[in-house]
Amino acid sequence: MRPSESPRTFLLALALLCTLLGLGCPLSCEVCKGPGPTCSGKLKTCEAGKDACVVIVGESSTKGQQSVNTYKSCMKSRDCYSGFVSTTMGPKDYMVSNARCCQSDGCNRDTVPPPQNNRTENGLHCPACIAPFQETCPGTQAARCVGQETHCIYFAGNVQAGIISPKFATRGCATESACYTKVGAEVPSASYLYLLSRVDCVPASQPPGRAE
Repeated sequence: MRPSESPRTFLLALALLCTLLGLGCPLSCEVCKGPGPTCSGKLKTCEAGKDACVVIVGESSTKGQQSVNTYKSCMKSRDCYSGFVSTTMGPKDYMVSNARCCQSDGCNRDTVPPPQNNRTENGLHCPACIAPFQETCPGTQAARCVGQETHCIYFAGNVQAGIISPKFATRGCATESACYTKVGAEVPSASYLYLLSRVDCVPASQPPGRAE
């Protein structure tokens, strides 16, 4: 490669060659994670089976502590959702994100707009709880759904946090888009990677429902 050629030009040429020769070359995606509405990192070759690039910008609140983070990486296209997702477990515990999936080398270099965070209550309610290091949670509290959240979710599994992968369980309100997630999926947020072993999703109720 001559010094005047950019890495992106080289990758595009390599992808074209792979296509023409039918070599099935692996995908390369930008990989990074950091605070704020964007991040930048190196292009890395995806692991076998991961055939999509993703970029996610998310806003989260944990006990009222708000943060905005960006995540870019490889993932399986069947697990990747492009669009808006909102979940609410309580007035001070929520997560909203905007994501884009794509399937060409370096296609996740660009960012996506930060998610619209409409916290206006819509009259629906769901059982709610957050149980770190647990496989289940009772949902004895009620979360008030906001914005486009029309469904109740119950997610459980493991969350990848550095070198450890503790269990978690959570229930609350969500947009219908959260229901597209399947058991066994590796679902990134803007901060963590969730490995889901339980995914329940039903329409939200009005007035408040009770835990099972």
